[in-house]
Amino acid sequence: MAQIKKKKERKAPGISTSSLPDIIFILLFFFMVVTVLREMEIKVQNKLPQATELTKLQRKSLVSHIYIGKPKPKYADQLGTAPRLQLNDSFAKLEQIPNYVQTERNTVPAKIADQMTFALKVDQETEMGIVSDVKLKLRKSDALKINYAARKDIDN
Repeated sequence: MAQIKKKKERKAPGISTSSLPDIIFILLFFFMVVTVLREMEIKVQNKLPQATELTKLQRKSLVSHIYIGKPKPKYADQLGTAPRLQLNDSFAKLEQIPNYVQTERNTVPAKIADQMTFALKVDQETEMGIVSDVKLKLRKSDALKINYAARKDIDN
């Protein structure tokens, strides 16, 4: 007669980790794609004027933006409706431009700091008085590469 053998207890097989690197890279790629980098909040009205002859800047990493315009309605209660200057995320005064130029130049290597361009993004309703004052402060700060930002004229 055949004997019935008692089954031995089986151990659970180990979890295979061979696909773990694939999963990690997929997650890394996913987060790289869906992550939005923090963008600066523009606190002034900024409807750029139209232009027909535009040229694109080659090295956008060497461009620092200066916004000029009336404060947006949520800031107008505190600041009024006179045109204001915005450097990075805060309102500024003309006297702060030399410090701004220096800090922006410190963010790039010293070899190419003199190649930095300061782009003026001026609202089309802004008068030229404040723009001239900003240009004068930039000139005194030895920031001689100035660019006016504009949008393409769609009529032509």
